[in-house]
Amino acid sequence: MPEVSQRPSALPGTGEGLFAGDSILPDPPLGPDGSPLPALHDREYRVRAYRLDAGHFLLRGAVRDQKPPGLYVADDPEPLTIHHMQLDLVIALPSMEIEDASLEFRMYPNRECPAIVERYRELIGLSVARGFTHQVRQLFGGPRGCTHSTALLQAMGPVAVQYSYSAGAFDARVEGEHLISGSTSGAGPERREQLLAMNRNTCHVWADGSGTIERLRSEGPSVPVFLERRLQRLGREAEGFDPFA
Repeated sequence: MPEVSQRPSALPGTGEGLFAGDSILPDPPLGPDGSPLPALHDREYRVRAYRLDAGHFLLRGAVRDQKPPGLYVADDPEPLTIHHMQLDLVIALPSMEIEDASLEFRMYPNRECPAIVERYRELIGLSVARGFTHQVRQLFGGPRGCTHSTALLQAMGPVAVQYSYSAGAFDARVEGEHLISGSTSGAGPERREQLLAMNRNTCHVWADGSGTIERLRSEGPSVPVFLERRLQRLGREAEGFDPFA
């Protein structure tokens, strides 16, 4: 595994409270009598990407299934974890190739469950770019793997792609550049086409011939909704910001 590189102290990236910890689910729905419906199962995915050095990152994911207190064991005051798997992938840039893979079973129902752990070493050498979900199904679907670990893997792939964008922003901060300014020249046509190629046909927004692609080519990039709303909250102007620069 590559050595962890030093992070400039002025940059974000470590410490408590780095990400929001509130639930992304709304309050429980109400039943006919007006009381909250009983929740009988909870599945949680958590995936994070850590910078190791300029050419590698660690993609760490976990899945956990819980039952509510007292469901299986009377008077048990705590939630009961029935599945908890953690998977670490060391990934190289720019190839997005997996160089190391490690799966850990922290909680499971059957004594035989951990016997599949070594099979997930077959991830080494695969690319987490396009086609990753299909390759995961082929290698670990059904009796060839662990249902829960495979579902976790499928959730981790898109995070690797998101990391590649974050790495660019991080490197810009290291160099003292500002991602948001009052005057950006924007990316040239060649760079825009490269980035469009990365996203083409990955979803309905980026479908060939979509309004999004045509608008980007004719009008240039616009500020993403998530940044537009954050800038409004901060009382800052979004004009001149180019997400492709």
